[in-house]
Amino acid sequence: MSQGVTIQMDEVSFQLKEKHDFSWLQTLGTVCHVFDQQDSGNISFGVLRNGRKQFIKYAGAKTIHFEGEPKQAIVRLKQAVPLYLTLAHEHLITLGDHFELENGYAVVFDWQEGECLHPHWSYPPPEKYEHPHSPFYRFKQLPVQKRLNALSSIFTFHELVEEKEYIAIDFYDGSILYDFTKDETTICDIDYYELGPVHNEMGRMFGSNRFMAPEEFERGDLIDQRTNVFRLGATAFCLLGGELDRSIHKWEASSALWKVACKAVSENKDERYSTVQAFTESWNQAREESL
Repeated sequence: MSQGVTIQMDEVSFQLKEKHDFSWLQTLGTVCHVFDQQDSGNISFGVLRNGRKQFIKYAGAKTIHFEGEPKQAIVRLKQAVPLYLTLAHEHLITLGDHFELENGYAVVFDWQEGECLHPHWSYPPPEKYEHPHSPFYRFKQLPVQKRLNALSSIFTFHELVEEKEYIAIDFYDGSILYDFTKDETTICDIDYYELGPVHNEMGRMFGSNRFMAPEEFERGDLIDQRTNVFRLGATAFCLLGGELDRSIHKWEASSALWKVACKAVSENKDERYSTVQAFTESWNQAREESL
């Protein structure tokens, strides 16, 4: 594939498949960060103005790793805007503004300090798991209690997701920011969440295999709150265990919590917790008993 074109803006440079007008971006401030390696069709920027930093997500340019058309990315990004309003939460990035441009669409969020736990562009596996500077590696070196607190933030947000009757499609560790200075966890990407329940019309749905339930691979299967439960159980195994190796030998917390996580990721939906709330209640009880 062609390397395309390189664009320089303020303090950053990035590649696209072809030229695109970003002059509008400089009216928002000085561009000091760029995130151009996603395969979603979006390109994102960190912009600084008068001491305030913002995160800009934009669709409309032909990004290097996106195989679709820019108009598809624009539609998806527009559809995502109401999600950030409906599911507003202390552990979700805050939407500030969104607007149409001549050749695209932009969404403005408050800047959130933190490092992505799946930085595939800078630490592709196996470096993600082994390199001492990898955010995921550093996270896994944290005391278990800090990682349990991070999970608690993720679970609390998804209790709201359940309350609002949404399904956490495409949630994985790339959706998680962790601030190592403040020990704060923030969810940064919910663009594919959907009002549920929904039926799988794709076969393999969007997402990471490490976090996906069996019904997300079977066309016609129902995707519902038990799918959310699976996702949270898989998240626990990612942050406390061996990801897809869900044996207790890889698990770093109590056996009581391991049993709760195992039930959450049961292949048979009927054997999982019926709701996120039921899962988190069992999880919190097991955590208290482990203290």
